[in-house]
Amino acid sequence: MHTRYTWWTFAREGALIVVALLFLVPLVGLINVSLKPQDSQTSALSFAWPPTLDNYTTAWREAHLGPALGNSFLITLVSVALIVAIAALAAYPLARVTRSWSRWTFYGIIGGLLIPGQLAMLPLYATMRDLGLLGTLWSVILINVGQQLPFSVFLYTMFLRELPLDYEEAALLDGAGPLRSFLTVVFPLLRPVTGTVVILNAVGIWNEFFLPLLYLGGSDNTTAPVAIYGFVSQFVSLWPLIFAGLVISVIPILVVYFALQKYIIKGFAGGLKG
Repeated sequence: MHTRYTWWTFAREGALIVVALLFLVPLVGLINVSLKPQDSQTSALSFAWPPTLDNYTTAWREAHLGPALGNSFLITLVSVALIVAIAALAAYPLARVTRSWSRWTFYGIIGGLLIPGQLAMLPLYATMRDLGLLGTLWSVILINVGQQLPFSVFLYTMFLRELPLDYEEAALLDGAGPLRSFLTVVFPLLRPVTGTVVILNAVGIWNEFFLPLLYLGGSDNTTAPVAIYGFVSQFVSLWPLIFAGLVISVIPILVVYFALQKYIIKGFAGGLKG
């Protein structure tokens, strides 16, 4: 069927292009400032000429971005792995069991989305101190997992409710138990929503600033956002170094995002395609 290309279509496409360009302006400014000398007084959008990469080497060296990126990577990797494992296993009975306790348990978990994190800040800090975990990566990992579980359980449960029972029933007839059936049959079918859970949580945890600042402060452990914040002081902010550090820190998570972006829409759709 032939679709006519009208002036209205042209106007909508033009508007979308303009919006896309507006979203690119901050990114252009970020990269542009990172390439300018530290004493530059020009506008953020005036192109740096000649560009310099000195800010990148200085930021890497002065902020100790190597160890900081390593800590960010370890926190993100372990946190996301625990979130995926716990959320998927918790969502399976919530989606398959039809009794009232399952429904109320699901509502209770989702209720965690309504609790402001600030309410638990003081008791969580005291708990981590009493457990001797302050200054360790585990303090940030455990709190990240607890904060992100309710939404992850919600996504997995909604997806599982749209998943047909045929494969599981076949596995059960072959003698597989519920756990084996989940691990070998169901979980591989959860790739779309797993991709969504991974990328959403990875981006949030990688960019988390307050938790590492609070729980890792005063220790040798730090993360990339906190390390970059070291270039900000009361009287002077070294913007070329800050922006160079931001560019360095955003590259790993961008790679993960572009690798998994196709799963985001599939995961939110709550069903399988093909």
